[in-house]
Amino acid sequence: MVNDRGDTGARATGGAGYALLVAAAPGGRQRLMDAAGALHQLAAVPPAALLGTAGGASVVQLVDPADPQTVLTHLRTAAAHEGPVLIYLAGQLTVDTKQRLPHFALARTTPRTARYTALPWHWLAAELARRPAGSTTVLVDLVADETAWPRLSDPLLAGRLLAAGLTLYGSLAPAPPKRRTVAPLYSRAFAAALRGTAQGAPFALLHERAVAEAGLGGGAELLFDGSAVAVEAPAAPVAGAPPQPAPPEPGGAVTRVADGAVTSVADGAVTRVADGGAEAEWAVPPPRPQQAPAPVAALPPPPSSAAAEQAPAPGAVPDPHAAIFEAAHAGRHSEAASMAAAWEQEALRSAGPHSGEAIHWMEVRADLARLADDPARACELWMAVADARLGNGEAADDPDVEGAVDRAHHQWQYVQDPARAQALAPFLISLRGRVPGRRPGALEAVRRRAEILEAASRTG
Repeated sequence: MVNDRGDTGARATGGAGYALLVAAAPGGRQRLMDAAGALHQLAAVPPAALLGTAGGASVVQLVDPADPQTVLTHLRTAAAHEGPVLIYLAGQLTVDTKQRLPHFALARTTPRTARYTALPWHWLAAELARRPAGSTTVLVDLVADETAWPRLSDPLLAGRLLAAGLTLYGSLAPAPPKRRTVAPLYSRAFAAALRGTAQGAPFALLHERAVAEAGLGGGAELLFDGSAVAVEAPAAPVAGAPPQPAPPEPGGAVTRVADGAVTSVADGAVTRVADGGAEAEWAVPPPRPQQAPAPVAALPPPPSSAAAEQAPAPGAVPDPHAAIFEAAHAGRHSEAASMAAAWEQEALRSAGPHSGEAIHWMEVRADLARLADDPARACELWMAVADARLGNGEAADDPDVEGAVDRAHHQWQYVQDPARAQALAPFLISLRGRVPGRRPGALEAVRRRAEILEAASRTG
């Protein structure tokens, strides 16, 4: 089933947007998720809000397609679109019996026919590879069946097979017990975040809100946040990674911390994927002169738990900040980002998404993005920090809130890609309206540059 809908009106920020929403799952007992129900959550969001554009957005829905060639045709249409593009996939992953590669299962897919009746995941990356950097986002709410999860629960393979070359946000969970289906918790929460956040809010912020609202981050699922893969505790932790939790008691909840083996930093103009210790890079902009950004004040280590304070372990893991920033300053940005993401996921698991520890590690990741010369990503993360602090009831004139907005503004000034800067502007303007800061004219400065970008996009 195909459903097209459009939204006309004011010209879209960064060009007219295009969204392809696909929900599919095999029938009968092989269905692991109510994929159509997941699709309905996002389909109910106005197109302009879904794309983060001011108007001129088009949305195409595919419900339970049966032919991979049909989906491929729609992918190619989306890939050829000149403006911002969102690809949303809800359903389940399987692997083919010959090459053991991940496939997005369609309506007629069975374990034995996956190679012919499911959409190979690498088709998705291949079709989107030629698009301009920062113009495409892939959003997923997926379940891995019993053939796929043993492979995809491995962080290295998950990064290679799913996140490579994509700006990927979402959740991938293992299959539920037999005769049960997984509820589309991530999709519901993401749709709620879209409805409750200012239009144009960055995907990093929407993802953080969706994870918190859905209560994810404490199970075996993988979380894709556009820059890292978070998974169940690995067998061989990376140096500087947080301590692994003890195996759960029978019948208890499975906890997980992020693995540091793979990272994909794909927002903005830079994409890096760690692969066996090496970094491959695409669409890296030429070196540009710039002022040294204002350094972030020394970030305190996250407070230890009460239990740890009462009985400190003699062999406690040393403070990870030194190892993280040593890697960053040595140019090993993927390694540094992975370690920071690992600690953030541990904070989410142990202290919750609104905790000071979780916000602290968002701040660390934002500073690492600055060091990696990815100002768009740094801006997104600092805006997410500011929004989280305001959401916790911190005052607009609190130094931590002001500092987060100031740093987001500072990094935004260095975003070279006009479309990317234009996409970030609406939420930054919203934040500046709430947190004007100590320097007069900051809000007017953001508005003035946003107007210049708008005028340039019209004439270009």
